[in-house]
Amino acid sequence: MAKITFMGAGSTVFVKNVLGDVMLTESLQGFELALYDIDMERLKDSENLLNSLKETIGSTCVVKAYSDRKEALRGAKYVINAIQVGGYDPCTITDFEIPKKYGLRQTIADTLGIGGIFRNLRTIPVMLDFAKDMQEVCPDAWFLNYTNPMAVLTNVMNTVGGIKTVGLCHSVQKCIPELFGALGLSEEGLETKIAGINHMAWLLEVKRDGKDLYPEIRKLAAEKQKESHNDMVRFELMLRFGYYVTESSEHNAEYHPYFIKRNYPELIERFNIPLDEYPRRCIEQIEGWKAQREKLFASENIEHTRSLEYASYIMEAMETNRPYKIGGNVMNTGLITNLPQEACVEVPCLVDASGITPTYVGALPPQLAALNRTNINTQLLTVEAAVTGKKEHIYHAAMLDPHTAAELSIDDIVAMCDDLIEAHGDWLPEFK
Repeated sequence: MAKITFMGAGSTVFVKNVLGDVMLTESLQGFELALYDIDMERLKDSENLLNSLKETIGSTCVVKAYSDRKEALRGAKYVINAIQVGGYDPCTITDFEIPKKYGLRQTIADTLGIGGIFRNLRTIPVMLDFAKDMQEVCPDAWFLNYTNPMAVLTNVMNTVGGIKTVGLCHSVQKCIPELFGALGLSEEGLETKIAGINHMAWLLEVKRDGKDLYPEIRKLAAEKQKESHNDMVRFELMLRFGYYVTESSEHNAEYHPYFIKRNYPELIERFNIPLDEYPRRCIEQIEGWKAQREKLFASENIEHTRSLEYASYIMEAMETNRPYKIGGNVMNTGLITNLPQEACVEVPCLVDASGITPTYVGALPPQLAALNRTNINTQLLTVEAAVTGKKEHIYHAAMLDPHTAAELSIDDIVAMCDDLIEAHGDWLPEFK
């Protein structure tokens, strides 16, 4: 029996979406859906939910929960990853509160910045343990990574772990709906091209019937910037650098040195920047889970409609050899010519029975490549820190982060990193 393994299966709602999609896909019937998580209670919830959903849908997939990681992975054809190492308490709290003592504020802190660096450092060893197990028990499996920080983790799994990995993010899929929705434009009949790096990929082309829509988009965006709205950072970046970026304004506020600044506190209100946004979301999610859980299990007939998540469509394309296009995170094998080859990039990819084939993009507009490289610098130094175990590379990564470097002195950056290493304790044993 072919097998799809879900790592981090305690994320019950996400498991329902992704594996519910699998249950609705004809070519994936009969697969074993192997669930693994270190939280046994949440794992059981996911197992029960999927079995209920299976009955409603009439799927022939077999749901099985595992407490042994290697056994969960054994013989898998596809591995879906959605783990979070350290959780909200204590690690996300640490990622926000210690930098705050130094006057460094963040919004999401799960991609770049000081929070992203330390999320990487505690996640990479766990991911490499996955890779080690996979090399032993399912070396040919495709690893579909949904875990942030996307670019670094996907890079490490490919280059250090030696596992066929693609990083999957919602930001490419949401880019056009968010932009066109905000501007009141129709999405019908669009031709688009998106490429860059994860959370900072660019809408390079947007046309309808061969006509470039960017002049109209920029004109409408300039008018919209005269009033407060929820996407002001991205609109400002587009008006200054010429192109719209895939990930949200709250994310991009901390990827650049222009928006969250102690000496310009008025920018927070001007650009409607939600500081400490991710901790708020975590608290709401934790508090809301009990009610959400009761609602999910209230009905014996749990229903699901196939979502837009890439995973089931990727596996379907590989099983049927019917091509499918995604925005995927892959290594830069000459795909974007003015970004480093060591980087993980986000580009259009074709999926079929031969696997995932990234498309050639060429050179980005120079200002966009320059913005990407500021983030790639920190990503690659974070990889160095994790792989070599050398603490100085943590300092290098932090000193090269655009937002951190714009706000703090070198001495404060080093001291903050030391405080974060100490606070993480056993989450970062190699750096203690």
